[in-house]
Amino acid sequence: MSNKSKGSELFSKYYARWIKVYKEGAIRNVTMQKYLMTQLWIEKLVPGLLIGELTRTNYQQLLNDYADQHERQTTMDFHHQLKGAVLDAVDEGLIDRDPTRKAIIKGKPPREKKPKFLNQFELHTLLSGFELKPAVNWDWFILLVAKTGMRFSEALALTPRDFDFAHQSLSINKTWDYKGESGFLPTKNQSSVRKIQIDWQTVIQFSELVKNLPEERPIFVGGTVFNSTVNDILRRHCIRAKVPVISIHGLRHTHASLLLFAGVSIASVARRLGHASMTTTQKTYLHIIHELDNQDVELVMRSLSVLS
Repeated sequence: MSNKSKGSELFSKYYARWIKVYKEGAIRNVTMQKYLMTQLWIEKLVPGLLIGELTRTNYQQLLNDYADQHERQTTMDFHHQLKGAVLDAVDEGLIDRDPTRKAIIKGKPPREKKPKFLNQFELHTLLSGFELKPAVNWDWFILLVAKTGMRFSEALALTPRDFDFAHQSLSINKTWDYKGESGFLPTKNQSSVRKIQIDWQTVIQFSELVKNLPEERPIFVGGTVFNSTVNDILRRHCIRAKVPVISIHGLRHTHASLLLFAGVSIASVARRLGHASMTTTQKTYLHIIHELDNQDVELVMRSLSVLS
């Protein structure tokens, strides 16, 4: 097939084929769903656009139309998911010039963000109101996430075998596919496979809680699990405790923030969270790092002022 005839293929069809060739089997299912959603938006916004007719103007208009209904960051993600396919089309000679060059990213103002983390007093107030019964419930799940900083899918995948009570540790080596067909999945990345130290109170509580449970079965999964269900339980607890309403992922931020304020190194926090690099940790908690830097400056100045 000549490049000219290939250029007569619908952009949406080309993109669908590009996803299948370059992305299928190479990326996690969660990421794949984002590419497939982008494909649906192409079909909706430019159903008749041919790949060979893609220009800077109609590409910018596509971004503008998408931005009318989405925040700027979401539009930026949309642009990045399109750009790889478009640049490959340029390399194949289907498009004369790169239509993504100098693209302007617009979008609706971001919605008011929920607080990302609680301070130590707020977290203590929240946890003190939990109903920690002898049987497994979501309060135990939320408590464990707060004490370990695990991701939601990592905590769902925990089995009794993952606990090493003698050495006060917890092995994170898999996730639970709560967005798909259920079942165990690999961790987000290789760095996410890790062991987390846990305190003695958690050891005592969970050794009793899981002692009669099947070794290989997830502790907290008894059927279909929705992130929104657990977040709603946490929301009610926050309202009852009169602390800012945060999400389950916000407990992960809370955990990391408290460690940083306590003086734990960024490297140790990164390993505990399962970040691929310290750069991720630094970017996520930059505001806290700046605050700690300011405290360090004050400490240095106080130390120097007593010298004579």
